[in-house]
Amino acid sequence: MRDDALTKRDFQRLSHFRYQLRVFLRQSEDICRDHGLTPLQYQLLLHLLGFEGREWASIGELAERLQAKHHGTVALVNRCEQLGLVERRPSRGDRRRIEVHLLARGAELARRIAELHQPELRHLQEEFHLPGWPDLP
Repeated sequence: MRDDALTKRDFQRLSHFRYQLRVFLRQSEDICRDHGLTPLQYQLLLHLLGFEGREWASIGELAERLQAKHHGTVALVNRCEQLGLVERRPSRGDRRRIEVHLLARGAELARRIAELHQPELRHLQEEFHLPGWPDLP
């Protein structure tokens, strides 16, 4: 057996982590659907609300955050735009660039859904003793 081979304990830890992550994601999916959004729509709104340093993001930046293809992100933005959650605006600095901005309805939904995630996030923080994570209220 190799010195760097995974142990039973390693597999148990990984299994437990994946289970806890799936529990969180399943609860998140249910919360989103209860509010009339798909999980991806919520994630898009969340990334716009939480984008560092500004109140908008490009399609490419959103695709990176979502770990999605560019064309899939365009389709997601289209659906969110049709629901009145976001809008596209040409960039003031570079007319070739399109900015995706969160509208009031989208921001309110994202805030409401994010608030409902807080108990499970606190649980995960305690469960995994996550240093470097900001303390949650």
